[in-house]
Amino acid sequence: MLHRDDVLDRYAVADRTRPHLRMNFISSLDGSATQGGLSGGLNNADDKLVFDTLRMLSDVILLGAGTLRDEGYGAMRLDDEAVHWRVQQGLAPQPTFALVSSRLGLPSTHPVFADAPVRPLVLTHDAAPSDARDELASVADVVLVGSGAVDPWLLRRALEQRGLLQVLCEGGPHLFGTFLAADAVDELCLTLSPVLEGGHAGRIAVGPEETPRRMHLASVLQADDMLLLRYLRDPATDAAGSRAATGL
Repeated sequence: MLHRDDVLDRYAVADRTRPHLRMNFISSLDGSATQGGLSGGLNNADDKLVFDTLRMLSDVILLGAGTLRDEGYGAMRLDDEAVHWRVQQGLAPQPTFALVSSRLGLPSTHPVFADAPVRPLVLTHDAAPSDARDELASVADVVLVGSGAVDPWLLRRALEQRGLLQVLCEGGPHLFGTFLAADAVDELCLTLSPVLEGGHAGRIAVGPEETPRRMHLASVLQADDMLLLRYLRDPATDAAGSRAATGL
């Protein structure tokens, strides 16, 4: 069984003043992103500890609307222990929740808005339905980050302008694929669940074309037969990603 101090040591970001976007996903040994249609079917208590710790370390938690609906997300609220740790570190008590959506198909009464401890963000584009934008503006800050589609780098800059530098993206696969295609991913935290799943479940990243990005292994934690892997952007490509982040 893992301990939180060990997880903190492995996953802490060296320089919190530098914008950083990490993806957090789980996969079976044969590449399935879900079991029974849900990613939670693949995890255990150790993966949950890493999941919770990554949230505790983040300024903002980013999520696609489809994953929110499929996984049954409610309001994102850290427990008292995590809040105490964050305050001691000089961080806001709770991270901000940011929803990425094109169609804006969630009602303003959804718990992720209605019960949020911090006013959420809704990140969308200029072609999103105006009536839905107006409705959600009553419970969240609606931010346009693209023309006709969400632009990953405009999204990142919008978060940076709000002082939300440490970004944790929890899915889903299409959002991951969009960020991957834009070369906007700095880190992947991948739990390898010790099961063979079979079936027709999708992968953790889905996009219209192959977009290879070299990563390097930063750390490995073993919890019985489960592996918790941390991969960072390859140093050879890091300078290019930094230039894109600043628009240079």
